[in-house]
Amino acid sequence: MKIAVSSTGQDLKSQVDPRFGRAPFFIVLDPDTMESEVLENPNVAAMGGAGIQTAQLIANKGIELVLTGSCGPNAFQTLQAAGVKVITGVLGTVEEAVKKYKAGQLKPTTGPNVASHYGMPPGPGFGFGMGGMGRGMGRRMAMLYNAPMQAPPPFAQMPPQQELQVLKQQEEFLKQQLEAVNRRIKELEKKK
Repeated sequence: MKIAVSSTGQDLKSQVDPRFGRAPFFIVLDPDTMESEVLENPNVAAMGGAGIQTAQLIANKGIELVLTGSCGPNAFQTLQAAGVKVITGVLGTVEEAVKKYKAGQLKPTTGPNVASHYGMPPGPGFGFGMGGMGRGMGRRMAMLYNAPMQAPPPFAQMPPQQELQVLKQQEEFLKQQLEAVNRRIKELEKKK
């Protein structure tokens, strides 16, 4: 059996990525031998359809089961049509997730657990609002307004405890990203 685990890194000690379609890596492994390989996700920066494209990539690799934090409706439907089982709400490291699966603590999901476009960051937009046509803010000031970031879409059909776990995992993932950014800033400041 081949399992793919959405991952933030390239080894078994990496955290499970809370996003399916935009996970940077998948650790593909045999749960019996724990022999693994890294599958880099080429759809991380896709403008749209990352979930579907990633699901097709997974299905084409002959993977039978996906462990991930969340999976939207389009990706879920694509995986299901290809006969790939999905387990969402998975937390911890890739290795811990596989051990939980082998111990029977994780069960296949019956549907998506987030809305479409969940893993996609909000974009700046390219429109000009009302175009300065007298419908707000005057003097075309709408072009200078930056809307606040929106909260992620609600978790569809997810029990509160599972939602809490996924949110905590996302928080940890964001902390790791922030730490990496801060390290890079310090490196660049030293080079001045």
